[in-house]
Amino acid sequence: MRPINWLRFTWDLEALPSPAPRKLPEHYEITAVGPEDLKELRRVITTSFTLDPDWNPAMQEVMKTIEASLERAAERADTVYLALRHGVRIIGTTVVSLDPAAENHLSPGPCVLMEYRNRGFGTDLLVSALRVLRETGLPHACAVAKKNSPVTKFLYRKFNGTAVPHEAAPALVPGEQSLPEGCAAR
Repeated sequence: MRPINWLRFTWDLEALPSPAPRKLPEHYEITAVGPEDLKELRRVITTSFTLDPDWNPAMQEVMKTIEASLERAAERADTVYLALRHGVRIIGTTVVSLDPAAENHLSPGPCVLMEYRNRGFGTDLLVSALRVLRETGLPHACAVAKKNSPVTKFLYRKFNGTAVPHEAAPALVPGEQSLPEGCAAR
């Protein structure tokens, strides 16, 4: 198996333009949800990665990392779960760490079910997550993603996201690796 190359994106939340969330189409909404929805969020995340051919070569490794990350995130009080709903159905999610020392504030990043992709919902989840982080008072937000994936090519570059190579697989849980430069709280 070829090694995965990673990028670490950083957003300066203090200089972030105030991206107003777009008016979602009727019957869609993004809301914070609680642990009672964690099972459904896991299903959306797992399905999102499993059906994405970009992740097939590293699926086992990635799913182990994501599952461990979600287990630990569920134990932390500084985790916000955002869910994108179409009616009552959860069709997208991201897990947001409010820990200023987190290496990856968007874990595992915006995940949208395949049949709902290419409609701007990934951007909607990213905007919502960055707003949550900024409202918490964090000066910077970081996210780690696979190089050359759609998220690194099209999504994370939005809102002045800057990328640098990242040597190791992403620590999807705060505090597992040293704090990357540029993500420290001021």
